[in-house]
Amino acid sequence: MLSLTCPSVDLCQSGCLSRRRLRPQQMSGSRRSGGVRCMVSTIRRDVPRAGEVMSVTAESSSERDQVSSLLEVVSGDMKMLNENLKSIIGAENPVLISAAEQLFGAGGKRLRPALVFLVSRATAQIDGIRELTMQHRRLAEIIEMIHTASLIHDDVLDDSGMRRGKETIHQTYGTRVAVLAGDFMFAQSSWYLANLENIEVIKLISQVIKDFASGEIKQASSLFDCDLTLEDYLLKSYYKTASLIASSAKSAAIFSNVSTSICEQMYEYGKNLGLSFQIVDDILDFTQSTEQLGKPAGSDLSKGNLTAPVIFALQKEPKLREIIDSEFSEAGSLDTAIELIHDCGGLSKAQELAKQKADLAIQKLQCLPESEYRNSLEGIVKYNLERID
Repeated sequence: MLSLTCPSVDLCQSGCLSRRRLRPQQMSGSRRSGGVRCMVSTIRRDVPRAGEVMSVTAESSSERDQVSSLLEVVSGDMKMLNENLKSIIGAENPVLISAAEQLFGAGGKRLRPALVFLVSRATAQIDGIRELTMQHRRLAEIIEMIHTASLIHDDVLDDSGMRRGKETIHQTYGTRVAVLAGDFMFAQSSWYLANLENIEVIKLISQVIKDFASGEIKQASSLFDCDLTLEDYLLKSYYKTASLIASSAKSAAIFSNVSTSICEQMYEYGKNLGLSFQIVDDILDFTQSTEQLGKPAGSDLSKGNLTAPVIFALQKEPKLREIIDSEFSEAGSLDTAIELIHDCGGLSKAQELAKQKADLAIQKLQCLPESEYRNSLEGIVKYNLERID
């Protein structure tokens, strides 16, 4: 059993823009010095043939329906959140109104604030609270703002042109506006966080923003590093994904006035769910088609970001290390690397790890009374694993 630690964490157990469109950001080439070194993969797994596109569309629709069903019990809370988000962002900064409409009108499952509402309602029942407090609702809005701010900055760092089927903020308005929009959203969320006047929650969520930066630094400093350990990968995944989910779940429980033990178990639920989600996303990078992913298959690997499937494959296939060390300088080498990862069991080992984290997440829900909210929290864990079935 691996034992990784970070602060208090045991990772194994535990509208003027609409009138004046700014010049879009020019897409750059390679993100690494020394010219373009990475060849984009031509492998397309599960790409639909002519006449099969509808099945992919139907699958996406089915996935949306499944998530909607799981979140139906907090649909009223989510509707209120969606109505509040645009006004929160644009109220004091009219220049961001158009950007806010693009960000919060672009769809998405909004799983993070939904999890806040589910944990809030599941734990509030323990203390006999019938309705959510202002703190519960504001927390969900803060979490969505922080998550969205991180996505804006991620898109700038990755030079991504599309998100959720729409142009990214930096593609539409330029890098300067995108960075400032992300910075503003982090600042706005911090201001609302301070006004919750709960020092424990302030510390928890403030740490998340620091973790985002730590995760990006760890990733940038370990590109093409074949000596990256599974422990390093899980820690980076905690920083980039699981920290926000874990801390928001614990914060929701804190506002429900439940015991410290239950608060900690909600933290562990969120942490393990977040790790499982990241591992599944990293598996899908190798198994879904370009059309399904919205980016080339093996995109993370091509940039030197080594994830769980790669780390497991490196333990069995020395040739893979040679190819990655070369930074895919030879034509077709990325395709070869992807084939090796499939052939030597890297994906199946990663799937086992995702399942292990999911099982731990479900175990942490046993402290909650039986309810439709607990059922949905468990259902989200299972839905995540079904994405790779």
